[in-house]
Amino acid sequence: MAGAAVQPRDSAPARRPLPAWSEWAGTAVRLGLAVVWGWAGLAKIADPAEAAQAVRAYEILPEGLVKPIGYGLPFLELAFALLLVIGLGVRLVAGASALLLLTFVAGIASAWARGISIDCGCFGGGGHVDASQTEYLQEVLRDTGFLLLAGWLLWRPRTRLSADGWLAS
Repeated sequence: MAGAAVQPRDSAPARRPLPAWSEWAGTAVRLGLAVVWGWAGLAKIADPAEAAQAVRAYEILPEGLVKPIGYGLPFLELAFALLLVIGLGVRLVAGASALLLLTFVAGIASAWARGISIDCGCFGGGGHVDASQTEYLQEVLRDTGFLLLAGWLLWRPRTRLSADGWLAS
C-alpha cells in the first residue's frame, strides 16, 4: 500500500480516573499504617536497650548487629510514620514497609518453629517469656494485616491530602 498514511498509535490506553472513594480509602490506609509505625517506634525509642534485647531474643542475628538494629529500628519506624502522615514517597515507603513487615513475620515464625518463647517486642517490651505467654499466631496475623495495608498503598499510592499529590499538581 504505497502512499497510505500511517496513523499514529497511542502507546498507552487512556487511564480512567480513580473513583473518589479509592483515594479516600487510600488516605485512611496510609494514615492507619502511619499510626502503626508511630506507635511501634515511640514504644521502643524510650528504651533502646530493651529494644536491642527484643532483637537478641530472636537468636537470629550475630551479636554485632543486635544493638545497631535494636537502636535504629525505632527511628526507621518513626521515619515511615512521618513520611506516611505527610504522604511523601507513599509507594516507596509502602514497599519498604512491606519488606520490613515480611521480615517481622519471618522472625516471629522462625522463633515459633524453633520453640523459642519470646514476646515479639513489636510495640515495646520483648524478650524471653514463659511458653504460655507467647502469642505467635496473633502476631503473625496482625503483621499480615499490616502487610495488606502496605500492599494497598503499593497498588494505589495516590491518596488525598498528600505531599505526593501536591507535588504532582
